[in-house]
Amino acid sequence: MATITYPETKRNDVEENHFGRTIVDPYRWLENDISQDKAVADWVAAQNTVTQDYLTTLPGRDIFRERLAAMLDYEQVTAPIKRGNRYFFTKNPGQDNQPTLFVRDGDSSKEHVVIDPNAWSQDSADALADWSPSDNGTLIAYAVQTGGTDWRTIKVLNVDTGVVLQDEVQWARFTSITWTKDGSGFFYSRYPEPEGGARSTAGIANHAIYFHALGKPQAEDRLIYSNTERPELLNLADISEDGHYLIIASTPGAGVNGLAVVELTSQDWTPRILIETFDAEWSVIGSEGETLYVLTSHDAERRKIVSLDLSQAEPKAVEIVAEDEAVLTTAALLGGRLLTTYLVDANTEIRRFQTDGAPDGIVELPGIGSAGGFSGEGSDDEAFFIYSSFDTPISVYRYNVATNGYTAWAKPVVVADLDRTVVEQRFYPSKDGTKIPVFIIRRNDVIAPAPTLLYGYGGFGISQVPFYNPAHMAWVEQGGVVAVANIRGGGEYGRAWHRAGQLENKQNVLDDFTAAGEFLKAEGITTEGGLAVQGESNGGLLVGAVVNQRPDLFAAALPGVGVMDMVRYNQFTGGQVWMSDFGNPAEERHFNNLLSYSPYHNIRPGQDYPAILATTADTDDRVVPGHSFKYVAALQAADLGTKPRLIRIETRAGHGAGMPRDKVVALYADMWTFAAKWTGLTVTPVE
Repeated sequence: MATITYPETKRNDVEENHFGRTIVDPYRWLENDISQDKAVADWVAAQNTVTQDYLTTLPGRDIFRERLAAMLDYEQVTAPIKRGNRYFFTKNPGQDNQPTLFVRDGDSSKEHVVIDPNAWSQDSADALADWSPSDNGTLIAYAVQTGGTDWRTIKVLNVDTGVVLQDEVQWARFTSITWTKDGSGFFYSRYPEPEGGARSTAGIANHAIYFHALGKPQAEDRLIYSNTERPELLNLADISEDGHYLIIASTPGAGVNGLAVVELTSQDWTPRILIETFDAEWSVIGSEGETLYVLTSHDAERRKIVSLDLSQAEPKAVEIVAEDEAVLTTAALLGGRLLTTYLVDANTEIRRFQTDGAPDGIVELPGIGSAGGFSGEGSDDEAFFIYSSFDTPISVYRYNVATNGYTAWAKPVVVADLDRTVVEQRFYPSKDGTKIPVFIIRRNDVIAPAPTLLYGYGGFGISQVPFYNPAHMAWVEQGGVVAVANIRGGGEYGRAWHRAGQLENKQNVLDDFTAAGEFLKAEGITTEGGLAVQGESNGGLLVGAVVNQRPDLFAAALPGVGVMDMVRYNQFTGGQVWMSDFGNPAEERHFNNLLSYSPYHNIRPGQDYPAILATTADTDDRVVPGHSFKYVAALQAADLGTKPRLIRIETRAGHGAGMPRDKVVALYADMWTFAAKWTGLTVTPVE
């Protein structure tokens, strides 16, 4: 194969002194906004041309495109939200670029379209994001996502007439939409309008909760809650079941939050602080009158459930459900029962409790996998939940709390041959001896070592639980193996597991992932030259870091929308929120730790690197694309061997949410084709 000629990337040797160390940032100019800086736009176009020219030479690309399109061609339905006698849910019949919002009246099987975003833009890159029906089901407040951005514009639609009202709320971001019980308006969260507009990549702060009264202009929206002393906090609103209390959770990052309430029956709507500190999670899962039921990690590494009595001047937490050996992940008050979801070695168990904490049995699941997402009301026996596994598409079940029984409400049929799919869970030792779980997915006839995709995340307390991924099934169908590692930094074993991968412990995450690769080779699951690593966002950081530390271990690497400059990450958009996991670069101890593994700063010239295809998007305003631009520019400038180091930059797309189906198919076809080339996976047509 001919040598790749990379586009020329100019160097502007910006130098900065941090704690006595000189840091050179030669590609700082690539942080500039692609829509405003022609040099950056030209660089992006040139890189995309080189990447696409290379990908067209690889075998199997058309096959992967065809099979990924087929794998995604099935009905995907969300668990319905019941309001009044109406059930609201989104559905994609399989070939639409965006899911559509439907409503079903009562027990009727007839459903009709409420909002179809597929015609909002020619490229289908504008999406329906958050949505919330009013209490009687006559109005829907819905958020529009444009071209992948995290910014949202909230509008209101009359469900009966189909008319979009004049109300429009801008600059919402990381928001819930919470209606008052009388439907007079809703609460939402927003940032101040950024000076550079929606395309600005500058850091954002001062997230606040507002109330929008229907029929009023946004300029008259009422400020409900903000914290000017802690401008980095995210503030989110919910409402008690009787509508008397607005519940406010404020968080500086994953796994911890403060808690406040607003008595909505009063005139002044003054927030009352219940939890001032940010050293534990306090998630309200239901209410009965003045009693809040709260899931908390306070004095409980694996969480427990407590109650708070708002009639008390200073409510004290009263334990309802004690901490268990299993990890309590979510809970909900439904039909007068506490429905709780536990993780046992990353697999789900659902347990029932009465509101006094007395055990009330379990919910027998359809299999070993992941379940949860309960929706319903605290006083209603009808609820819904979802179930999935690596070999089971997401299904929606209608659950009767009184009888503890359920029936399928939506159960898709897929083209993947699931009967030939085998899933097993193995455990391997990390560098320090810690036992790490890994799920392995393959065809039942693949018993010899085979090209393997190793996926990981390892951050923010986010657990990698069994879930159906049609893109992974396209790799497995070709005879490849997918491995999902439950490395530290996630939440699989509670707060301790998360903290073991936070801050100065981040190297544990990298060691766990590296050890997974070594295990897959030692156990004969993958071939010696057949291991590819994949991850997105924090997982993209993970991939970039382990490739720098162990380039010999991997044949190919697929870092997606990664955080690659750990020295400057907090200076862009919402990066300050990540400091709880990464640390503050302005503090010397954190700076030194961040610099030790930052992918951009630790590329090792003279080493033989694997083939690398980084992916990002031009309008990603969560992890700005400058991270990947700078990282790939540095890779291409270094002597790292003969394998390609490329970048694929999607247009009118963001961090992943809202990406239209056709772009998803094209993205994964390119990644899998690239990985197949360098891991030795033979791609053949499927009859």
